[in-house]
Amino acid sequence: MNQIDQVLTSLRRVIRAIDLHSKQLVKTASVTGPQLRLLQLIRSQPGGTVKELADAMSLSQATVTSIMDRLESRGLIVRVRSQTDKRKIHPQLTDSGSALLDTAPTPLQDSFVRKFDQLQSWEQHMIIASLQRVAEMMDAEAIDASPFLDIGSLDRTEALEQPEAGDNK
Repeated sequence: MNQIDQVLTSLRRVIRAIDLHSKQLVKTASVTGPQLRLLQLIRSQPGGTVKELADAMSLSQATVTSIMDRLESRGLIVRVRSQTDKRKIHPQLTDSGSALLDTAPTPLQDSFVRKFDQLQSWEQHMIIASLQRVAEMMDAEAIDASPFLDIGSLDRTEALEQPEAGDNK
């Protein structure tokens, strides 16, 4: 296999691993990766505002609000208005949201972060530089992206409404 094929095969494997993990997450926990991450942040940052959660996720407030809409409609969170500043909303987990977090699989990026942290500093910098270069070569450096290992939009309702049964690509 030539070097170009090796690069493209490696990229395809990364994309495929993310896709398979995302589908498994939706199938087992009925949430997308960003939804799971938001639930985790709400648990770890009690009293956090939508703005603080959006900043922590590297997403816009509008995107986080959209994800919260889905979580609230499923009874996983409630929104509580601040007593001191009525403009601020503090999402809180419901018992169902807590239960889901207790049984949800580990997000793919958690495993990646653990392994990446074990690398030497020079290896980490080499990987970062290489991936940034690959993004540039694919004319993707200007694409807005957040640090989630997930495929597709950040809140795929169609995946929750109609899981792909028997999909074992």
